[in-house]
Amino acid sequence: MYNILAVDDEQFNLDLIEATFISENTVNLFFAQSGKEALDQMEHNQIDVVLLDISMPVMDGIETLKKMRTINKTIPIVMVTANHEKKKKSLQAEATDFITKPYNIDELRLRTINYAKLNQYTRQIEHQKEFLEEEIESRTKDLVDALKLAKETEEEIASRIGKVAEYRDLETGGHIKRMSHYSYHLAQLYGLSEEECELVLSAAPLHDVGKVAIRDNILLKPGKFVADEFEIMKTHSVIGAQILEGAEKFPIIETGRIIALEHHEKYDGSGYPSGKKANEINIYARIVAIADVFDALNSRRVYKNAMDLDTVLKIMTDGKGTHFDPELLDLFLNNIDSFIEIQKQFPDE
Repeated sequence: MYNILAVDDEQFNLDLIEATFISENTVNLFFAQSGKEALDQMEHNQIDVVLLDISMPVMDGIETLKKMRTINKTIPIVMVTANHEKKKKSLQAEATDFITKPYNIDELRLRTINYAKLNQYTRQIEHQKEFLEEEIESRTKDLVDALKLAKETEEEIASRIGKVAEYRDLETGGHIKRMSHYSYHLAQLYGLSEEECELVLSAAPLHDVGKVAIRDNILLKPGKFVADEFEIMKTHSVIGAQILEGAEKFPIIETGRIIALEHHEKYDGSGYPSGKKANEINIYARIVAIADVFDALNSRRVYKNAMDLDTVLKIMTDGKGTHFDPELLDLFLNNIDSFIEIQKQFPDE
């Protein structure tokens, strides 16, 4: 069962949320009409996701959000608001996502349940790791088998989290597989250890998980973004990192957080969200940036057709030292035949 806490000072809005989930037999709803009631609910119940109104008397949504984060750093908290100006403050206070009023009830229901599932997956990993640590002294052989299972579980969860963004973006499973294996191969060529190469392979699918928070009219827009739309689109890197933060014990999730945050940084410092340059950008993100752009240019998207290989390679060569790490790009271009072979292994589904 998924425990969802809805917080709003207006009973009408709580009734609407209750009606939204009335057909979901896997959902338990908890309600609060003030920040204080919401904090009490969190103290006494294991909540999987919070739907939090920003505009409330006495203790508003931002203050409530900050206090919730002192109780639980990782629980998904979705802000429900009609006030666009408060989104930045909410992000700074570590909000996970936004639903804008008036909202689409199907979107609210599906997005909330997805976050509840994600939260339960994270708790399962945490519980599993705690169990393994308790057994380490007395069950050496069993521990080895269990650690293997834990790693496979983390890899599977990372893959499924990556698919959340993939389905929203209408990308194919082929894209995720190709860019992950491109990243793995480029990490090998660069000389990273096999452990790090496998880490990049497993974490790369998480690079765009923040896109779950981008509205469809922007995410799926055919053609170029206007300035305001692009600013909203750029927030997916920060949101993705926030979704994955607090999981430092889990190498794949933590690596995914780094990649999600930095894979749109550019070598010359002109990227986002922080304008990092050169080696300030984590090596994993620099690798994934090349793999992601190569496959994006080669693939059909809602807003463009696939480009031919010569055009793709020219665009990437033009980005040497500006968009891309020049050493990594040389390794990529000098071994392009092996990347083409990977492309053939994972066609679009």
